[in-house]
Amino acid sequence: MRSIIYIDGFNLHYGGLKGGPYKWLDLERYFRLLRPHDDIQIIHYFSALISGPRRLNQQTYLKALETLPLVEIILGRFKTKQIQCRVAQCTHTGNRFFPTPEEKRTDVNIAVYLLDDAYQDLADRFIIVSGDSDLVPALNRLKTRFPKKEIIVYVPSRSPVRGAAVELRAAADKHKVLPLHILPKAQFPPSIPDGAGGVLSKPTTW
Repeated sequence: MRSIIYIDGFNLHYGGLKGGPYKWLDLERYFRLLRPHDDIQIIHYFSALISGPRRLNQQTYLKALETLPLVEIILGRFKTKQIQCRVAQCTHTGNRFFPTPEEKRTDVNIAVYLLDDAYQDLADRFIIVSGDSDLVPALNRLKTRFPKKEIIVYVPSRSPVRGAAVELRAAADKHKVLPLHILPKAQFPPSIPDGAGGVLSKPTTW
């Protein structure tokens, strides 16, 4: 069956990869192992560029993903917003508002691509890697317009609380926790050609 995969990169990172040794993940290899009988058409990977010292690692990984024929990267952005400290025990006497980055556009991008791919009839099965309930309206609309198309949700999570994703699971035809035991079998080699005569190496801190 023709399948398209939609990955919320930050959900995947914080739910399945952070703190572990398997961040150098070959998405094509992983999903071929996970869905061996699917005819995968494309893997949409949604993320945004972070700031700070880890940005170089992220950029290296995105360049590695760009070497995979089936992977398409769609970037949102971060926007700084002010949040108020509400910790009652805080003794800070100054301004209690602090800047924090907020990821923008990822959920909207996933929803737009999901519905656009469905209207173009590019797949029969839509596989979503996320636990975000903001995607529920898009899933409901897809099922209304295309009831014969199948939606499968994989929630990336080591935590039962974070992995609950009750609303998103309810909107799908099938739902599962994203298997982490496949991760060791789906890693890029330590160094890979970048396609332009250079070499991409796994970040040393990974």
